[in-house]
This record gives sequence, structure tokens and C-alpha cells, in this order.
Amino acid sequence: MNAFNRMSFMTFHIIAAIVTGTATMVADESVKVFILAGQSNMEGKVQSKLMEHQASDPKTKDLFKHLRKGEDWIVRDDVWIKFLGKHGGLTEGYGSGDRTGVELEFGNIVGNHYDEPVLLIKAAWGGHSLVKNFRPPSAGLPEESILIEELEKAQTRVTKNNEKHNRTEALPSMDDIKSAYGLSYRNMLAEVKGTFDDCETLFPSLKGKKLEIAGFVWFQGWNDQYNGAETAYAANMEQFIHDVRKDLKSPGLPFVIGVMGQNGSKPAKGAMLTIQETQLSMEVMPKFSANVKAVRTDVLIDKAAERLYPTWKQNVAEWEKTGSDHGYHYLGSAIWHLRMGDAFAEAMLNLMTK
Repeated sequence: MNAFNRMSFMTFHIIAAIVTGTATMVADESVKVFILAGQSNMEGKVQSKLMEHQASDPKTKDLFKHLRKGEDWIVRDDVWIKFLGKHGGLTEGYGSGDRTGVELEFGNIVGNHYDEPVLLIKAAWGGHSLVKNFRPPSAGLPEESILIEELEKAQTRVTKNNEKHNRTEALPSMDDIKSAYGLSYRNMLAEVKGTFDDCETLFPSLKGKKLEIAGFVWFQGWNDQYNGAETAYAANMEQFIHDVRKDLKSPGLPFVIGVMGQNGSKPAKGAMLTIQETQLSMEVMPKFSANVKAVRTDVLIDKAAERLYPTWKQNVAEWEKTGSDHGYHYLGSAIWHLRMGDAFAEAMLNLMTK
């Protein structure tokens, strides 16, 4: 059994402990658990200084008032979040570094809907593709010729670096190449299992409550635009949904897909359009039509940020009151991210009522 297959076999069972015994919290009240996964846009890239400005600016503060108490951000005591090394009550700042993402509004909408506590588990890593990093176990490995070519390139790269810097770094092996496929998928499952296992330590107020996986949100796509990966996105996405449900022991798990929308007001084209259309197609597949929803994000664009972005270097002061990152990160727009979080939550709740 090669390295990929061994690790894939493990993923089929890694979450079983959640259902069968490792997380044995039993109580009258359950905790609704939502998994938020993807790459950098699921990490969240809205800078805190922009959030602070727009939450106090008379022109925009009404959009944020439900998230504030006076001049402070509300910290929820009924919605909890774990994002890699950070955990606590949901508030701003649970994105990349001290930034914020779609989890803030998503968690507030879902938290307001349920009387039970809500727990968000974020598993997101910037620059990770579905064709490789998040590759589902059912997809298997690429063809041998592709792996050989990848190995040769990796070995050439290391050899040149060794010569340039007088190093003796070992050359990558075929097992190294194979083990990278699906690594983020396995890490995602490990994040879920670890959170379940350590829940009472991470969130003492949830002690004695039963954790129930309620929904999954996927927000990813950028890194599958290259080297023809977009042509495999449909098969990989279908297998990803299937494998997530299998590994989480949750058939029919409500699944929301945040559709790539960095094109904004302009029509998407090329590989981005292919991925968009693929993501949208998942919800109309007969086997997914009742429990998968794809949410367009381009139609939620912050047009003020879109208008200023092309000349932001010439108007930094004005730009920093509107956006805080580049186009591939949805301009770091707080308003755009709030709209997306809201739309993802509404889609999730609609699925859960079916």
C-alpha cells in the first residue's frame, strides 16, 4: 500500500471516533457544529483597522451595529470558534492573523437562529488547491507520468538550491511527492477530530454537551485556475463532497459552496469561469439537489471598493477606509465579506430546513 493509500485509508476512519466514542459528551442540549474549509478567502483577509473605521463611520456603521456594543466588538457566549491555534467566543479577528473573514457574519446569523450553542471549526490554508492539497481520497493519485514529472522538477529544484547555497538537503522521493496529495484534506479531518477530542478544554462552557456536525461550507477555487486543474475541478468537487460526508459519518450533510467571485462586476472568463460554472453545477446534480447549495459571491461585491482599487496606490488614505487587500482576496472588503457570510448562513439554514 503506497503512502497516499495508507493515509487515505486513515482518513476514512479518523473521524469515526467522533461518532463512536472518543467524544462521548452526552447531555440534553446539543451543540451545532459547522465546518468552514477552504483556502485564503476562508481564512479571511479583512484588516482590523478597516473594520474599526467602518464600524464607526456614519456612512457605514449601521452595517456593523449588530456586531458591536458601544465601541467594542461583541464576543458571543453562545457561538464558539476554533481556527487552527485560536479559539474562543466568536468575535472579529478570527481570520488570518488579526484579520476577519466570512465566519463572523455566518456565525452570528446561525447563532441567532438556534437556541442551542453553535461551534465553528475553520480549516483553511492559503494557496491550497483541490487538485492537490485538498484532493479527496476517492480521486486517488494522478497518473504515474505526472508524478514522475513532478518528482524530476522537485529534485532539479533542490539540486540547484544545494549547489547555489552549498547545502546538502536530501532530494525528494516519490513518497514525498505522493504524500502531498490530499494532505490538507487529512489535516482538515484532523482539525475536526482534535476539536471534538479537546472540546471540554477549549470551551469549558460546552462541557457535557453533545457535538452534532450540522453543516459544511467550502470557499475555495483560486489555485485550481492553473496548469489545467480547472478541467478536473468537477470530478474533484463531486468526490470531495462524497468523501467529506463519508469521513464525517454524515450522509446528506448540508453543503454550501461559496462560488468564486473575484471577477466582481466584470464577467468571469477562462479558468475562473470554468470553476464558477462547475461549482454552480453541483447543486443541480440529482444526488446533491436537496443538500448542496452554491452561492454566487460576485453579485455581492462592494462596488465602492471595486471602484477605488485600480488607483489605490495613488489614494492610499481613501482606500484604507474602503478596502484592505487585493482582488484575489475580495479586496479585503469588510462589507463584501459580511454579505458573503450572511449569504452562506442563509443558504445553510435553508438547506437544513429541507
